[in-house]
Amino acid sequence: MNPPKSRNERPSRPLRGSNHTGIRQYNERTVLQAIRQHGAIPKADLARATQLSTQAVSLIVDRLFEDDLLIKQPRVRGRIGQPSVPLSLNPQGAYGVGLQVGRRSQEVMVCDFVGQQIWHHEVHYAYPNPQQVIPMLQQHLQMAQQQLGTAWDRVVGVGLTAPLSMHQWADLLGPQAAQVVRQWEQVNLHREVMALTPQPVWFAKDTLAASVAELLNGQGRRLSHYLYVFVGTFVGGALVLGGQIHAGPRGNAGAIGSLPTGMAGASNTSGHDPVDRHHAPAQLLQLASGWQLEQALVQAGHDPLCIHHESITNACYQACTQPWLQQASNALAMTVASASAFLDLDAVVVDGSLGRGLIEALLQQTRDRLSDYRFEGMHLPQMVLGKVGAHARALGAAWLPLHAQFFPDTNVILKEVA
Repeated sequence: MNPPKSRNERPSRPLRGSNHTGIRQYNERTVLQAIRQHGAIPKADLARATQLSTQAVSLIVDRLFEDDLLIKQPRVRGRIGQPSVPLSLNPQGAYGVGLQVGRRSQEVMVCDFVGQQIWHHEVHYAYPNPQQVIPMLQQHLQMAQQQLGTAWDRVVGVGLTAPLSMHQWADLLGPQAAQVVRQWEQVNLHREVMALTPQPVWFAKDTLAASVAELLNGQGRRLSHYLYVFVGTFVGGALVLGGQIHAGPRGNAGAIGSLPTGMAGASNTSGHDPVDRHHAPAQLLQLASGWQLEQALVQAGHDPLCIHHESITNACYQACTQPWLQQASNALAMTVASASAFLDLDAVVVDGSLGRGLIEALLQQTRDRLSDYRFEGMHLPQMVLGKVGAHARALGAAWLPLHAQFFPDTNVILKEVA
């Protein structure tokens, strides 16, 4: 008798195709998804996994070979009957290009058909000036094309990711930056990028794109119900339910950065006074973002960009990092407790663009702070470190066109606007 599967493991649900005519593309995507999930697999096992007929699988596999999307692995001998030939995805069968525009950095990444990073380039800046960012995006696309050479013909599209409202919270970046950053309110970044390339362009908000990368390349391979937390310049999140990203009707589900950390009209949980003229409590992003740590480093005479390096955990920075960790973990623990009451989470996955050691310290201190909350009537979720790391947003963006072209469920994480 096999032991029962942990609730934290994604249930193994069979992919169902159809033998009816007229939905050939869907069946092809179902076969590709089965190979992606199972790894190298013979035709007979592929038919059982997709519940398609052996004949239908043979026809689909032949077409996928013609498109160079599959490759044959060495024959497997030693079983009863004829040796089987496992089939796997061809990493060079297709490519996705990801563009990430953030409040402190800009990235371009190319990934192959199995989600491996092929090429990456990153630029840091003090704040995002649209007059500079958009020309840089054009340069990045040209650089990516030059890097791929003739393989550029196998690029199926461009994924774009950025904060949904770049202009919001501009005041936190300082008065000089605020005036420039507010210009983003008049910029439709998606359309600007569509004008730069003949390739189709898909858009997802930055934390949603990062969660795509974690879902497909990280903890999402084993977890089904979790809150994803990404700590960058500002902290944000995304929601995965039933093994699928739940974006919400406006693409903003799991937007924990906006979560209040106290009751209106009272001091917030950090013990500070309310932060604005309406006496509203601080939002999570005002207490648990990299931005606050950057400002502490600047005041101490350090380079603020060192928050992205492993050296940020060195003893010389502890006067800045320790108060930030205490404040951020307190606020994040309250967020986890609140989210657990509504969502019945298996886990909370924490990742970010900050130094890995700092993210690990934040995870551990948040885990410790959860003991300050009562969980009667709720399930205490695991606190888990993300596997993808600092470049999750760019990798997730590169996954978007591949997901749109080759996955059976395009879902609500994708949005293509003409």
